[in-house]
Amino acid sequence: MAAGVYGGLLQLGFDLPEAPRFADSHGPLMICGMFGTLIALERAVALGRGWAYLGPAALGLGGLALLAGLPGILPAGLFVIGAFAFFATSVTIFSLQRAVFTLVLCIGALGLAIGNIMLAAGAPVGSFVGFWLIFLISTIAAERLELSRVLSPPPGALVAFVAIVAVFVVGAGWGVFEPPGRSLAGAGLLGMTAWLARYDVAMRTVRMRGQPRFMAAAMLAGYGWLVVAGLFLLLAGGAAFDYDLVLHAVFIGFVLSMVFGHVLIIFPGITGVVLAYSPWLYLPLALLHAAVAMRVVGDVLELAPLRLASGTVTVAALLGFTTTLALAARRSRSNAAA
Repeated sequence: MAAGVYGGLLQLGFDLPEAPRFADSHGPLMICGMFGTLIALERAVALGRGWAYLGPAALGLGGLALLAGLPGILPAGLFVIGAFAFFATSVTIFSLQRAVFTLVLCIGALGLAIGNIMLAAGAPVGSFVGFWLIFLISTIAAERLELSRVLSPPPGALVAFVAIVAVFVVGAGWGVFEPPGRSLAGAGLLGMTAWLARYDVAMRTVRMRGQPRFMAAAMLAGYGWLVVAGLFLLLAGGAAFDYDLVLHAVFIGFVLSMVFGHVLIIFPGITGVVLAYSPWLYLPLALLHAAVAMRVVGDVLELAPLRLASGTVTVAALLGFTTTLALAARRSRSNAAA
């Protein structure tokens, strides 16, 4: 993550010590090396079978190979191996629990695999980034669908969810920045946000206190950036920073906000290390969304200084979040020992 963020700052135009492979590898480091490893590890822990750890291991090693500057075919090949092991893990989970949400998890894993194959084939990232969007958005949507069962949504809601996912997957797979793919993908994002606003359990837990409210706030704020990305895909094709705005509204505004919201339960489940909730977590969460707002406004108005400032605020949000978690966990351990 640190290397991917560093590469993103270089791409924004920050005057930092040169590390060309960081800038060139910003996307693969973040999607495959960081998000891919994290989600594949979570899936492997859930399945509980040794072979499933091949997925996160290969994806993580692919990220390290990129950082080491090894020939491109090696990290790309590791990313492909890791993605297919991750897909096999997801299919196995579906065979054990046949449900719509486990099927959508398979679709997300397949999106990562297809995107990584195209990366290994030397295709430019912009030509297949839609498959990486399918990976992350389908994964998160499926997990929220699973949690929505506590609200007992009507059968028609499940049919609507499947239709919305299908529209988005077709659009993103067709080409998220080319017609008619962008229109379908944009409509899918808006439809998904509307579905989540109606049936997601976060709409209720946000009224609670403490950790449940924080998690819900992170999720609901992330949904807002799906609306922004969806509207931009539908209404604003051809803008100067079209590509940058949509991807960072989704990857930072939506996906990273979901990470902020879920890390308090995911990290302990993977590592056994207990993380304590702290009200101070709202500060880095607010900084994260302020950074996305700055990025979006800077892209729309073509304001380079505002775009640069958004990078600084994003780094501050990530550092603030990890520092707050570390201090809260340390305080929690001290209290437990006392």
